[in-house]
Amino acid sequence: QVHLLESGGGSVQSGGSLRLSCAASGYYRTSYGMAWFRQAPGKEREGVAAIGGDGNTMYADFVKGRFTISRDNVKNTLYLQMNNLKPEDTAMYHCAADSTRFNAGPSLWDAEFNYWGQGTQVTVSS
Repeated sequence: QVHLLESGGGSVQSGGSLRLSCAASGYYRTSYGMAWFRQAPGKEREGVAAIGGDGNTMYADFVKGRFTISRDNVKNTLYLQMNNLKPEDTAMYHCAADSTRFNAGPSLWDAEFNYWGQGTQVTVSS
């Protein structure tokens, strides 16, 4: 069992920045792929950024150049640095872990992730 706990969400104005964290515990391995997803009210969940167990990263087009995903394998923590935030970034952000593949490349396909955190709310006002 892997436990994921997100933090760092909040309310910011357009153009502001936030840094999300996701602390992993339990049967967590640094070889797992990790990712951030988000879901706004009335909308489907969408992948934001992913980092594979191989260390490579992948971003959704709508965050490229603004968001950066990283992981600290000593602290077992996943991060999402979000800059130049826009009102359309408003959503609940969830981190997810894929324990079924080891040292694999990044993925934003949510069906590949079997552990999910409860989420942290990000609200961006114009």
